[in-house]
Amino acid sequence: MPGAIIKYRKRLSGPLLDRIDLHVDVPPVKEESLDLTTKAESSTRVRERVSRARVRQLRRFKNSRVKTNGEMSSAQVKSYCQLTSSSQNLLKQAISKLSISARSYFKVIKVAQTIADLNGKDKIEVSDIAEALQYRAKED
Repeated sequence: MPGAIIKYRKRLSGPLLDRIDLHVDVPPVKEESLDLTTKAESSTRVRERVSRARVRQLRRFKNSRVKTNGEMSSAQVKSYCQLTSSSQNLLKQAISKLSISARSYFKVIKVAQTIADLNGKDKIEVSDIAEALQYRAKED
């Protein structure tokens, strides 16, 4: 089956893959890694963080037609998203090393802004950019 997936992925163009915000690989879980004693974040806690992030976004875009980070245009990303200098440096390195397109550049910032919102941060930090970069399509 993996061969079929690889064959199909090769048929998808770069510009089409660029339009997908999050690429997440979910490998099969091994029996020995299933541990019922490990505490994960509860659904209630996740819902609370998402609700607070949505409120942050609504406040950010109160004078705009935009309601969520994903809806921002490139100009709005430049206007609304504040990156720390170290996160800007990481993004510049990623542009050159990962051959990020202009579309992907802005998508990474939007995803990083959402990550920062979920963590209650006002500025996009290095960890937010690093996590957002991990959600980009992997090269085969």
